[in-house]
Amino acid sequence: MEYPNSQPTAGPPVGASPALPTAGAPVVLPVATGRTVISEAAVAKVAGIAARAVPGVYSLGSAPSRALGAIRDAVGSLDHATGVRAEVGETQVAVDIDLVALYGTPLHPLADQIRAAVYAAVEELVGLQVIEVNIEIHDVFVPGPARPSTAAEARPAREVLQ
Repeated sequence: MEYPNSQPTAGPPVGASPALPTAGAPVVLPVATGRTVISEAAVAKVAGIAARAVPGVYSLGSAPSRALGAIRDAVGSLDHATGVRAEVGETQVAVDIDLVALYGTPLHPLADQIRAAVYAAVEELVGLQVIEVNIEIHDVFVPGPARPSTAAEARPAREVLQ
């Protein structure tokens, strides 16, 4: 089969074994061609994981998306992209993040840390230029008073997934 833009190559004579590279000789690989498409869901997941890793982020998403996330958690599924939207172009991406902050965390510095984490993760792992990270803080989580638990009420600690 003849491929467009392909050049005929001279190979070893029929019946001859191909030459193996000698030790220390550089191996030349053929140029790979093709198209890579990175979905918005993949970028959102990378951005979500990076944002959750920032101290002071209680959860991602608005109230309805967190309620849906609680249902997912109950059945053992975790959506790392909850509360994150990404718009992906050919070489650039824009990310929007909705979140709930932990009480006591200064909000503007928190947003700056999230932006830095998302920029670094998306540019390193996805290879696209991040042009903006918009953050909307919907709420502040205030933990209730700690109550002593008895042995009968003790539950196993949930493992953090990253």
